[in-house]
Amino acid sequence: MVAIDVANFTKRYGDVTVTDGLSFTVEEGEVFGFLGPNGAGKSTTINCLLDFSRPTSGDLSVLGLDARADSKAIRQRTGVLPEGYEPYPRLTGRQHIEFAMESKDIDGDPDVILERVGIADAADRKAEGYSKGMAKRLGLGMALVGEPELLILDEPTSGLDPNGAREMRQIVTAEHARGATVFFSSHIMEQVEAVCDRVGILRDGEMVAIDTVAGLRKKVGTALLHVTVDRLDETVVDALESVPDVVAVEARMREGVPTITVETDGSKTAVLSTIEDTGLSVHDFDTERASLEDVFHAYTTETEVVA
Repeated sequence: MVAIDVANFTKRYGDVTVTDGLSFTVEEGEVFGFLGPNGAGKSTTINCLLDFSRPTSGDLSVLGLDARADSKAIRQRTGVLPEGYEPYPRLTGRQHIEFAMESKDIDGDPDVILERVGIADAADRKAEGYSKGMAKRLGLGMALVGEPELLILDEPTSGLDPNGAREMRQIVTAEHARGATVFFSSHIMEQVEAVCDRVGILRDGEMVAIDTVAGLRKKVGTALLHVTVDRLDETVVDALESVPDVVAVEARMREGVPTITVETDGSKTAVLSTIEDTGLSVHDFDTERASLEDVFHAYTTETEVVA
């Protein structure tokens, strides 16, 4: 089943086009990372999925329901942590969770939720005294009420310290294991890479790439292969440059060790065999893959990436 289906979605504000014919799907039960630089259209897409804003054209459905016609039913089955969430200052943490439970007509113990998101000790404090990180945790707690089928998290780790970000990842992982679909919008690459099954990258309102993290890396292209050898020899560079799919070669002392660095999107075996064929002895090697940040940069700049 498709949890989110966006088809030919265009949103304009006057002469400004925010999204232009955007189409993608999110499968039930997956953690989907929704990436893009500021102004790419991420929050606009989320707002239209939740019927906080209306599309100029196109079709959006959530959990098999029309985002516009069935928005109330969708919200009953969805937990949302919006970007820049701010709690009601005069309500306590517990009262916020109680409000979320009442709005979904759900019975439960608010303290269980508050414990899960790490602010049980502040349950009876008014939210006006909460730090930014505590407010973010409270917003997540409200989103988790009722074990929703779909979680929409917009920049969920913003404002959290490293421990809070780690706990957020753990909660996302647990919700995924429970069977929930998670739509995770963020610009923090490490968080997305740690939890997401697939990633969609938005640029100027258009989806420029959608794949697993590994698949995106492969499309971007190369890895760096660092090979430590017994000595350096000029002939090895010429030999490696003739190997198919080798992009660049550098032979130098690396931390006092003779090292050949090869940028390639081809076979490691071919590289290692070529080095040995020149008479050098391979002592060890390691591979340095492109980070998701590298991938993100490649897809969100003017450089074209060949799929």
